[in-house]
Amino acid sequence: MNATTHKQHLLNKLYEPYKKCKGCHFKMPLATQIVFGEGNPDTKILFIGEAPGREEDLQGKPFVGRSGKLLTRILESAKAPRETIFITNVVKCRPPNNRRPLPAEIAANKPLLIGQIKIINPQIICTLGSSAFEALIGRPVKITKERGKPFSWNGITVLPTYHPAYILRNPKELETLVRDINTAINLSFK
Repeated sequence: MNATTHKQHLLNKLYEPYKKCKGCHFKMPLATQIVFGEGNPDTKILFIGEAPGREEDLQGKPFVGRSGKLLTRILESAKAPRETIFITNVVKCRPPNNRRPLPAEIAANKPLLIGQIKIINPQIICTLGSSAFEALIGRPVKITKERGKPFSWNGITVLPTYHPAYILRNPKELETLVRDINTAINLSFK
């Protein structure tokens, strides 16, 4: 069994207890499924977003809606197609009305996220948006002040940046997001 197959097996084992979840505190009301994440489990770079949106909930895949399409274009332009990286969210089920996840929801989902990080064991984590960054480090942040500044978390370099949904509302920051993602990808090749 190669490393990728072994890590995928471990991820599947991690996900198994959650697959039959029906309306517990872990699964949000009105969410149709749990969106665990996808990509290459043997990657050097892990992208973490906030929570699934409508399209993600319907398709069972992270970042496939409008912001996901933007992220995919940025990754492709950086020569890091989606199948070479791994993408997940802090919260695995869609919050009602696409609202920001509540602290209790983040806490309920964090063990699964930490399990994913341990199995994937990336060199770089790129957090997309303040919710993802806050969930990882456990304190409130202002993403406009923290973005683009790499730091070490449990021996892994973390690079926080904007969420692509923010860019859809603030297109003048697109160049900043592209630069941050390129920095994260370049750090993963060192």
